[in-house]
Amino acid sequence: MDRRDFIQKSLLASVAAAAGSASLAKAQEFVPAHNWDGYNFGSGPAITDRLNQGPFPTYKPEQVVPGSDVIMATTPSRKRVPNYGMGLATYLCDEAGPAYKPNESLEKSLEKLVALPLTDVLYVRLDWRDMQSRPGRLDPCEHWKIAFDLARQYGKRIGFRIQLMSPVIKPQSMPDFLLDKVPLYELGTTDEVGKNLPGKVHYAPQYNHPAFMAALQEMDGLLADAYDGSAQVEFMDTYMYGFWGEGHTWPFEDRNPFPDYATGAATFNRIFDMQSAHWNKTPLATNTQPDYNRVGNAELVDRTIRSHNWLRTDTIFIENMQIESLSNRPPWVAGFVENALSDGTAQNLGVSEGVTRNDNIIAHARDVGPNYFSLWNWHKIQAERLMSYYDRYPDAIDELSTRIGYRVRPSWIWAFEKDGSPGLVLGLANDGVAGVPGALRISIKSERGQTLSEGSLDPGYPLPGKVRQALFNLPRGTTLEGLRMYAQIEVKGVRHPVNWACHQKTEKDGALVVRRNI
Repeated sequence: MDRRDFIQKSLLASVAAAAGSASLAKAQEFVPAHNWDGYNFGSGPAITDRLNQGPFPTYKPEQVVPGSDVIMATTPSRKRVPNYGMGLATYLCDEAGPAYKPNESLEKSLEKLVALPLTDVLYVRLDWRDMQSRPGRLDPCEHWKIAFDLARQYGKRIGFRIQLMSPVIKPQSMPDFLLDKVPLYELGTTDEVGKNLPGKVHYAPQYNHPAFMAALQEMDGLLADAYDGSAQVEFMDTYMYGFWGEGHTWPFEDRNPFPDYATGAATFNRIFDMQSAHWNKTPLATNTQPDYNRVGNAELVDRTIRSHNWLRTDTIFIENMQIESLSNRPPWVAGFVENALSDGTAQNLGVSEGVTRNDNIIAHARDVGPNYFSLWNWHKIQAERLMSYYDRYPDAIDELSTRIGYRVRPSWIWAFEKDGSPGLVLGLANDGVAGVPGALRISIKSERGQTLSEGSLDPGYPLPGKVRQALFNLPRGTTLEGLRMYAQIEVKGVRHPVNWACHQKTEKDGALVVRRNI
């Protein structure tokens, strides 16, 4: 696609212009392309009660854990292990509207998706006008309310995006009360997007107009008051420029509604800072879209990570820079991979050398170590369409469901005694493909539920395919067998229970009980 060359040339031009143009003074904040592996994004989110994570010599002269010996070991679970911060995300609606099947109620169509055994997380994408028809209050559309009712009924959480602009509706994603207040910038016509509206003239709102900014701040504040930190909400997408809120208005490569790069970048930095201030408990997910339209996407992604929020992509088969950022993101940052799946019918199965297009997509999603992956038939959402593929080709989806995200367990449990008091060292393994998107917190409790020792690992640990050790000193006289080990994940100050991903039996409350099996 031609936009790749444009991205590289325009970004280089923006950096050069920033040095000599007063009008682009703010563009000095521009974040040039860089390798992500080892890049300094800061130390990650702060944690409480940091555990001693080694090393733990057994022998003199250091002898931190004298006489330690493995008393218990666990092996990986081969089943799906649902947890906060990971999973297969079933789409209930997208920019074309909610799931729909002729002669079936909306509630029934949505419930069949929510009830799918593959579904870990629900995802909703709709327009600003679907959430608000008048200033000063929220009045969400019917499918928003149905989605939250069903999520509560089935015990599932929701991620969502509120689009500020979409090419597939008329007249605009903005609510009607803004249409005569916010100027529109004409982009032109194209057959590449908005195919259900041929000949449509595409417009972008003047995002930095005072009426737009004031109304957005009010709406987002109302939304955060209702949902920030809600047990029903998994994450919210960042408000971004352009079509679907993805950060671009492709294929209009040389057009945007701003007078210069600095204004565009400052506008979306300001919007992100506003959203980040409102949503201080629920993670925000920012698209890794390269800055095709020169509106500050690189700065937005950088701010996202430094504020301990998450990343997402809208495809797995376009820009190489999205692959770089996702696959080498800091381990405490969750990654969401969105890619539409075919329904498996003969005309769109897309078999190449014995591999279906869907299986190819899933394999490449797994390559970047996702926390989430989309179960989504683009603009044709229906439970039957997802299952028509899965029923014939389940292997790739099943394999991803048992690898996606983080899957942690205490692989080794060492016991020792020092100065008359017992202790444990846990060798915590991660059998998933992603780091822990926050900080893993471990509690050791007595059989009666008394907390004896607890604390947090460093953010992101244990890493996939690696072991992180942690020390727990216990009160004198503690009997080790029967102790209960619990895990939580702490994200933006909120703690969520974690299910251990081990084959060995766990209790109904999530505890793994210490017993000698070695």
